[in-house]
Amino acid sequence: MKFKFDPNQQFQIDAVSSIVDIFDGQSKATADKFIADGGLLGVYANVLSLTDKEIFENVKNIQERNEIKNGESESLDFSIEMETGTGKTYVYLRTILELNKKYGWKKFIIIVPSVAIREGVIKTLNITKDHFRKLYDNTPYRFYEYNSANISQVKHFASSSNIEIMVMTMGAFNKNIN
Repeated sequence: MKFKFDPNQQFQIDAVSSIVDIFDGQSKATADKFIADGGLLGVYANVLSLTDKEIFENVKNIQERNEIKNGESESLDFSIEMETGTGKTYVYLRTILELNKKYGWKKFIIIVPSVAIREGVIKTLNITKDHFRKLYDNTPYRFYEYNSANISQVKHFASSSNIEIMVMTMGAFNKNIN
């Protein structure tokens, strides 16, 4: 049995656009914009060129567009809140590919609260592979579970010029040795 995904669910498209538009005005990164100096030779990083003020102005515009009266915040922590079963995982995976398409960003870490949810995210990444390749012109991306015993995996994450998606639990993220 193979799942079919509908890329035309307007509420999902609106959610993806709301996150992508936070960074409206961001210049698109290209392969030559990797960090070559400062001791990080060969590291392909996501570079944010917007100021906090520009981001907050974008957020205000998005809130107005979506008729959200949330007040102002000085935090750069954002969330997408959706009902259970509406496709949150699909939305944030599609957002990753949209952020790459529009801004050239390539490094993404998905932090989840439990091993069970991590496994669900990996499963979703596997079953949406063909769907996203069709939707994003075969844009290559790699995903995997973070494993603290596999340091070469982290080195590859940093030095790869392709989209890299690392999935980890909050527990793995919070350990001092990691």
